[in-house]
Amino acid sequence: MKIAVALLAAIALLGTFFAWRWFCAERRNALLRVAKPGGFLRAGIGFVANFFDTLGIGSFAPTTSIFKLRRLVSDELIPGTLNVGHTLPTLIQGLIFIGAVEVGALTLVSMLGTAILGAWFGAGAVAKMPRRKIQIGMGAALLVAAVLTVLMIVNWLPSGGTALQLSGGLLAVAVAVNFILGALMTLGIGLYAPCLVLVSLLGMNPIAAFPIMMGSCAFLMPVAAIRFVREQKYDLRAALGLTLGGIPAVLIAAFVVRSLPLLWLRWLVVIVAVYTAVLMLVSSRRVAESAAVRGEATL
Repeated sequence: MKIAVALLAAIALLGTFFAWRWFCAERRNALLRVAKPGGFLRAGIGFVANFFDTLGIGSFAPTTSIFKLRRLVSDELIPGTLNVGHTLPTLIQGLIFIGAVEVGALTLVSMLGTAILGAWFGAGAVAKMPRRKIQIGMGAALLVAAVLTVLMIVNWLPSGGTALQLSGGLLAVAVAVNFILGALMTLGIGLYAPCLVLVSLLGMNPIAAFPIMMGSCAFLMPVAAIRFVREQKYDLRAALGLTLGGIPAVLIAAFVVRSLPLLWLRWLVVIVAVYTAVLMLVSSRRVAESAAVRGEATL
């Protein structure tokens, strides 16, 4: 309990620091730049993206798709806009689920810590790998995980499925995989879906993944977002829309997640895994097509 309180306090302080830095950086221009048409559209995107983000589906991919479809944000500003706009809703997700979902202290802290370490120290090695290979590998792995989860749901494979903590070899596997997932975040490959599948396959209650994956991102995203704000590499109107629409969406969706029966949570794992796998495989194809146009090798 003391560890959870410490994590909640740290997230709250980090969120306050980020909000203050953002406000200080934009206080002279914010009202002028936001008082343009289209604010409700951007807030609507933030609401939808963060509602499904809280269900474990992730917010970056759908937000990027809508931005590009409607041509709302320049391509070079999309990464910064995603990080800045989704930071505060993600922090609230971390506060809600770390405070509401009881996960073994050792499991929570070790998995959260290794995800952060992976993002900061493992990024160098992962970043050197071809992006297309990673996308294909992750997409295939998620499809396999979805099949295994379905087999567990229909009782063709044994599954513990109710545990809220891990120990021994299972904890070692969870820690190692979460380190890799943290590193993959630096390439724009979300941690949510793989983490949700990971804890389910290791026999934990799927809802135990929520404080782990959201806590990890709650510590990582503000640091990146502050850098984008400082360098002005984001779209202010779009980021504010994502934030203002995203916060109420998180509060509503959190109630849905906490009230879902275990069977439905397991099916949610399957849906999230397949959805994310398809996005990754489609993205890998686009990378190959773009490289072919430029006459470059993709592997």
